[in-house]
Amino acid sequence: MHDDVDVSGPPEGITPLGDDIFAIDTMLAGYPGVVSSYLIRSERPCVVEVGTAASARVLHGAVTRLGLAPEDLATIVVTHIHLDHAGGTGDMAALFPNAEIVVHERGARHLADPSRLMASAAMVWGDRLETLFGHMSPTDAARIRAVGETGEIDLGGGRTLVSHYAPGHAKHHMGLVDSLTGDLYVGDALGVYRPLTGDVSPATPPPDFDLDACLRTLRLFGDIGAQRLMFSHFGAVTAVPETLDKAEGELRLWVETVRESHGTTGDLDHAIAMVRDKVVSRYSPLPADAPPESAAVLDILAGPETNVSGIVHWLDRLAQEQAERKADGERS
Repeated sequence: MHDDVDVSGPPEGITPLGDDIFAIDTMLAGYPGVVSSYLIRSERPCVVEVGTAASARVLHGAVTRLGLAPEDLATIVVTHIHLDHAGGTGDMAALFPNAEIVVHERGARHLADPSRLMASAAMVWGDRLETLFGHMSPTDAARIRAVGETGEIDLGGGRTLVSHYAPGHAKHHMGLVDSLTGDLYVGDALGVYRPLTGDVSPATPPPDFDLDACLRTLRLFGDIGAQRLMFSHFGAVTAVPETLDKAEGELRLWVETVRESHGTTGDLDHAIAMVRDKVVSRYSPLPADAPPESAAVLDILAGPETNVSGIVHWLDRLAQEQAERKADGERS
């Protein structure tokens, strides 16, 4: 590792955040400002989030420009296995041959054999799959370490990342806390932060979205007392309590708006239209010089169509569970 690297004027797409932490724009589908990876350049360097398959080369270039040889990287950790966060894991493992790959235990098998994950993604994304995410390569199972409710990643010098199981967005989701800085890497558990406007919107995709689990995760994150929130979409936020409150308020508003529509017509298009009219219309417009393509990609990943579909799926699941409990009660 080259300690004398000059990071006073890093290349575009790399943002120094202090304490040897650097945010790296993974350039999802070639667009800036969509997915952020983070390099912790500690004694045992670690990358948090890898983005898509096409992002692996972007990260490789950024990490080496920040003074690391490929052999220096000790750990690659993903908050969950959705393709915009973990699609490049196999390619990153090949580029950084000594790195251990850390993931929640519910996602580990899909990194080793992504065939089911890719088949499911193809059903959801169709023709957009290749353009947005590319193809996820397998990761050598011997290099994968699965963690459960909590886990620990050694960053060297007594510094650690502590993982916390954080479902709600996905069953295989976890948050990560840096013991030195108090930074909390939130993945998609709080949704999407838009640094150009300060807005926060939820990420509630099918099939795993669960409101109660999301709210438990938000309480967990509040109890952690983080100093900063490190969003995968997109960037570091210092206003921690305010952002947690905003994330919860927006989540509840989206769910209640969909619930209202779902209770009347049940039509997905109607629910999406209601969310656009009552919820999304409240968000601040992007500056004129903001790249519109990036906003469009974020809208695909966590916009009304995806989010409403996930909420409707959750409501339908609740209704089915209630019907089954009622039937069981009548039989008994």
